[in-house]
Amino acid sequence: MKIPCDAVIPKEKLTCYLLVPRIKDDKSKFLAPAGFTQDNPNDLLNALQELVLTTDAVEDDVNEYGVFYIVEGNLQGLNGRSLLVVTVWLQLRNDGTFRFITLKPKRD
Repeated sequence: MKIPCDAVIPKEKLTCYLLVPRIKDDKSKFLAPAGFTQDNPNDLLNALQELVLTTDAVEDDVNEYGVFYIVEGNLQGLNGRSLLVVTVWLQLRNDGTFRFITLKPKRD
């Protein structure tokens, strides 16, 4: 199954979390080598959309909010470098919409 193309990816998730340097759990350092920075959040948005349109999602968990899905694959960077990532998505129980939850490096 694929995550639908109308899945919600909150811009704040990119601009206020993933692309922001942090002391703990800093994902901006992981994303920067592929060219993703605070200056270009739309490029990260586009790369996430491309990943879910081309890669199958696997059901991972269910809770009171809905069904969680995992999409693992290569996130294509602006500079030709790709990053192996795990993305987490939630299909909301109340209305069926899909929302981006987070991204993390895929560990072997």
